[in-house]
Amino acid sequence: MEELELSVVMPCLDEAETVGVCVRKALAFLEKHGVQGEVVVADNGSTDGSVQIAQAAGARVVQVLERGYGSALMGGIRAARGRYIIMGDSDDSYDFSNLMPFLEKLREGYDLVMGNRFKGGIAPGAMPFSHRWLGNPVLTSIGRLFFGSPCGDFHCGLRGFSKEAAEKMGLQTPGMEFANEMVVKATILGMRMAEVPTFLSKAGRSRPPHLRSWRDGWRHLRFLLLFCPKWLFWIPGFTLMGLGGALGSILTFSPVRIFGVTLDTNSLLVCSMRLLVGFQVVCLGLFAKALALREGLLPAQ
Repeated sequence: MEELELSVVMPCLDEAETVGVCVRKALAFLEKHGVQGEVVVADNGSTDGSVQIAQAAGARVVQVLERGYGSALMGGIRAARGRYIIMGDSDDSYDFSNLMPFLEKLREGYDLVMGNRFKGGIAPGAMPFSHRWLGNPVLTSIGRLFFGSPCGDFHCGLRGFSKEAAEKMGLQTPGMEFANEMVVKATILGMRMAEVPTFLSKAGRSRPPHLRSWRDGWRHLRFLLLFCPKWLFWIPGFTLMGLGGALGSILTFSPVRIFGVTLDTNSLLVCSMRLLVGFQVVCLGLFAKALALREGLLPAQ
């Protein structure tokens, strides 16, 4: 089977109002710039005619039975025949007719090219206030702190990467946390990453989005915490051990009076508990890291 240069992959679940427009824009981009490519719609169980609309517009549709944003994208990525892949939501919030900045970076040898909506612009009503000023900035900042990632918009749905890079990452998460997983693994593996300013438009559909702010926000945060045991386990654990050990060592020899309060035998017991709990938390971090490596959720460093 002939390898193409670019596959544009779109996850889809009941996007009859917009998927046709997205497919036509992407195909028009390929034709305009003479790019040998395809549009792959990864359908995740649509019942509103999205499949027929996408096929009529010129897309190749693959059915992904396992539900979830990440599952749909993994199915589309596996089916893609392009050397490079650009993924984006099929709700017409991203402009598939303007993909050249992504493709240019991929041609330059970058493994992952992220869109950045905060640099490119966000149309009025395109992103809820809580997502724009709280959710996305906070979760992105946590990801940058935990993993040292250069990415400024962890959750932008428009991004490009090579098929080879996707295979190296070993992506596995089925839900919305898939967006985090890709950035985290690319960072850990030392892949070359670049950013492209991306404009976010208001979604063209009339139904509510599949995204659930608190549920999916928690899934993103949980992923970042579980797969960076340094911040969830090791720093708190060693802090408890240090405080308990230091104060306990002093109390072993004599009571200590602080701000009119005498610390003696009872305080020594508390220090011992801190030391033990801290040690257990550190061990939990080691177990969590080992489990993540064993299950392939994080690559070996």
